[in-house]
Amino acid sequence: MNKIKPWLSAMRLRTLPLSVSGIILGSCFAFYNGHFSPWVFGLAILTTISLQVLSNLANDYGDGVRGTDNDERVGPQRAIQSGEITPEEMLEAIKFNIVVVIIFSLSLIWASFGSASILYVLLFMLLGGLSVYAALNYTMGDSPYGYRALGDVFVFIFFGLLSTIGSYFLYVHTLDHVVVLPAIALGLLSVGVLNLNNMRDIKSDTNAGKITLAVKLGMEKAKTYHFILVIGAMLITILYSILYYVEPYNFMYLLAFIPLIIHVKKIKVAQQPDDFDSQLKVLALSSFLFSILLGIGYILY
Repeated sequence: MNKIKPWLSAMRLRTLPLSVSGIILGSCFAFYNGHFSPWVFGLAILTTISLQVLSNLANDYGDGVRGTDNDERVGPQRAIQSGEITPEEMLEAIKFNIVVVIIFSLSLIWASFGSASILYVLLFMLLGGLSVYAALNYTMGDSPYGYRALGDVFVFIFFGLLSTIGSYFLYVHTLDHVVVLPAIALGLLSVGVLNLNNMRDIKSDTNAGKITLAVKLGMEKAKTYHFILVIGAMLITILYSILYYVEPYNFMYLLAFIPLIIHVKKIKVAQQPDDFDSQLKVLALSSFLFSILLGIGYILY
């Protein structure tokens, strides 16, 4: 029982809503176009959650053994950093989680394609393998991409494009331009969450040799970059709802713009690491709300 709390902390459950946002968005658009399967939806959610947990555990391990998680870092104390979980225990948990991801991924692929589309089966097995690679190598390995200012690119691809377009494809079995702009918008907001985290850790990451894009840009330019991400996502979504307008419900997502605008104003005046840390949950949950409202806005009629 003493280990339950540290393990739950290491899994970082607060990151899960954002991780499933693309699945919800892609599923809603598939439903709107007459394609939906509860099995595919449920397995896609479980696969995504298991991948996110894998990423969180790997991140804890990678930063923990490198000493990046130290007393300078702001935010919740990590599991290895606290000493409540050893690196060896974390590594075993990572191996177990990889098996869980494989089981859910294969079940999802079978539920979507069965044995009728071997090419699609192989394609999504490859995408699943790449997702595991991305989850592990953000901070693990000899040359983790999170230490080379590439995290933003991977988050945009996996949390935005692949999550939204990929989940839509699992239902419809074809690519469709209708999900491209929403995928880009969600990708930008997801990168915004990462950038906010990296702005908070600029000082500690610099001292630990972790080169994020925020470290390379510096605080003021990182803020400008953040504004481009969040405001860009908002503008892209407005353009989308104009181009693909069906009924007034399509604009429900504008409610999510209220906390996003307040968030931008607070980041503009933010100076201390705690100022950025307090906005992480705000941006993540606002992005989650955005995906729900945008998706529901196209299936209410």
